[in-house]
Amino acid sequence: MSDEPKPRKTSSVRHTRAIQRDRSKRPSGAAPDEEVQARMEELIHPLLYTQQKIYANMGLRQRILNLPLMMAFVLSLIWRQIGSVSEAVRELNRRGMLWSGPTQVSQQALSQRLSSFPAQLFYQVLLDLLPILQQRWQDRKRPKSQALAWALEHFHDVWVADGSTLDALMRKVGLLREGEKSPLAGRIAGLVSAASQLPQQIWYEEDSQAHDQVFWERIVAGLHQGALLLFDLGFTNYDWFDRLSLSHLWFITRAKSNAVYQVQRILYNSAHLHDWIVRLGQGPTECATLVRLIEIQVGGSWYRYLTNVLDPQRLPAEYVAELYAQRWRIEDAFNVVKRLLGLAYIWVGSFNGIQMQVWATWILYAVLVDLTDQVAEVLHRPFSEISMEMVYRGLYHFVYAYQAGEYSDPVKFLADEAKLLGIIKRPRRKKSFLTNASEP
Repeated sequence: MSDEPKPRKTSSVRHTRAIQRDRSKRPSGAAPDEEVQARMEELIHPLLYTQQKIYANMGLRQRILNLPLMMAFVLSLIWRQIGSVSEAVRELNRRGMLWSGPTQVSQQALSQRLSSFPAQLFYQVLLDLLPILQQRWQDRKRPKSQALAWALEHFHDVWVADGSTLDALMRKVGLLREGEKSPLAGRIAGLVSAASQLPQQIWYEEDSQAHDQVFWERIVAGLHQGALLLFDLGFTNYDWFDRLSLSHLWFITRAKSNAVYQVQRILYNSAHLHDWIVRLGQGPTECATLVRLIEIQVGGSWYRYLTNVLDPQRLPAEYVAELYAQRWRIEDAFNVVKRLLGLAYIWVGSFNGIQMQVWATWILYAVLVDLTDQVAEVLHRPFSEISMEMVYRGLYHFVYAYQAGEYSDPVKFLADEAKLLGIIKRPRRKKSFLTNASEP
């Protein structure tokens, strides 16, 4: 056996093996690298100063815990998944967070500020950020799915609407210590672009039992004529179907199994595809406008959809099914926000603090979407094929590559290491309506 010393592993080899050992875990509280911090500061920090007039109009003093510091604190608490407010306060006192340097504040003062600081300012920052990121998405070049690319040529945009209940608050936190045993934290709803996965609007309701129907007015107010809206059965409302049609807003949704209707005209009828013009409801619940009922059989199962686009030349039946599948983009968004970014763990006991956490989490979600889309462009892949979760977790490994001097750009690192990090999603078998529904 040779007595020669074994060659020392390079930092690159150590880094690669570290990824292979665990490509999914990201230690809680890990500090973001300088490049990621710079990206957040570039996008978010300038927007904070546009809120100063609103801040002043509210009669708020320019105290230590002002908007820039509160935003830096809450964003860091979420992005780094710091376990508690007390731990985050110690970090703020010692090292500072994002664009805010070390600041001496007490946990009591910061907890009180979380309960009283106007959450509306966080919301306004989110609304100012979204158009900027939407324009960045428009300027990039990357392929789209066949159905989505087709829809964007025929409709103003494709939006998805849905709601989601936030998880229960922990009894030990904040102002709810003596209250209900396990109160829910409320309900959120959103209008998200199926193409960019960026939200246009996010709403919060304190009532966790609020039905999806309460969001209809706000959803429609956010749409432009010619837009296509996707939603699930929870939004079924014949009155709103009429209002959408009369406003030249188009929709696709599922048809209830017990829906009552009268067939007005048969557009197409075969063993595997039914395309009919129908009138929904009867008597006082009857729709004033007509819709299309499309039934498609795939793999022995029937799928039923409704749309108010009556012309099959403008919206072929097979595209109805493929486009409705894009509704899952908002489920993906809720999953990232709640499970990956931690909105399922509410660490503030006041409803004001909950709203601050909600808006800050969606701000970080939008930044993560932008980063993921940059990776998709470099890899020349559809956004839907890139895992936002693994992009987020991959940043932990980028810290080591950055510190070792191997990479300075997180996008290049994530693209180069995409296979190793699992950033490109594994292909799944899925039913194709475009082939099954197309018949001579």
